[in-house]
Amino acid sequence: MAYQKRERTDREEFARRRPAIPANDKIDLNDVEVLKNYVTEYGKIIPARVTGVTSMQQRQIKKGVRRARNMGLMA
Repeated sequence: MAYQKRERTDREEFARRRPAIPANDKIDLNDVEVLKNYVTEYGKIIPARVTGVTSMQQRQIKKGVRRARNMGLMA
């Protein structure tokens, strides 16, 4: 049998996209509610290609999530 590529619906394609942070805004590392938007329900950090943040913002998110986990604010 030949491989058939599955066509995506519009809903599937944009379901995981998160609202991007404006490029000039800094991420408050102590704001757990904002950081939860960039973490899955299993606690994994969502990649930047899905969230649409810049690489610098992704590094800030990573640092903030790790600090929050260390302090016990996030699971």
